[in-house]
Amino acid sequence: MGVVVEWLNAFLWGALVILGVFFVALVLTVVWGLIGATAKLSNSTVARGIANAYTTALRGTPELLVLLIVYFGSAVTLTSLAKFVDPSVKFVHIPPFWAGSFAISLIVGAYATETFRGAFLGVDRGQIEAARSLGLSPFQTLFYVRLPQMWRLALPAFGNHMNSLIKDTALLSVIGVEEIMYTADRATTITNKPFTMYLVVAIIYLAFVSVIIKTVALLEIHANRYLARAR
Repeated sequence: MGVVVEWLNAFLWGALVILGVFFVALVLTVVWGLIGATAKLSNSTVARGIANAYTTALRGTPELLVLLIVYFGSAVTLTSLAKFVDPSVKFVHIPPFWAGSFAISLIVGAYATETFRGAFLGVDRGQIEAARSLGLSPFQTLFYVRLPQMWRLALPAFGNHMNSLIKDTALLSVIGVEEIMYTADRATTITNKPFTMYLVVAIIYLAFVSVIIKTVALLEIHANRYLARAR
């Protein structure tokens, strides 16, 4: 127990880093999911093709590999662009925090795309037609009719995506993000107590996931409150 106390501040800092990555990636995941779902439901063959390629590639590639490709590939790409503008540029470094957040959002966003697509299809077509008959614009129909109902239908599955996001942060130690897995690796090297250190990591992740599960359950109750009153 005394060994854990010595590393407590480092683990707390790592937990804060995880929360930062989670919230950044969560926002991006929603963005990729909505864009992907909209593209898949569009009448454009090109948009549907791009969206299908995105979901197939990201869901069919190991997550660690995607993380490494994004981290090193983005650095190489930005360095090439920078050298095109200024040949004296040697290398453009991408902070691991942002590269990691972007990578795991792309991964989970591919799954969220299918969740949002199915939820959009689950919205009663009659309500959309009613909104149009009332003179609502396509944007107003999306914002006031489709999105609220889509979100209610997508919420249970999206809760699982949130769990995936928080757990995928464990991969980021590979690219040097100083989160709790990174801390546990360092602590294990110094203390030679791997079981204790990784058990602490497991407890922290379990706490995060428990909070997410409870939050999603409360959101589901809130989203379905009108249905409960209708009964």
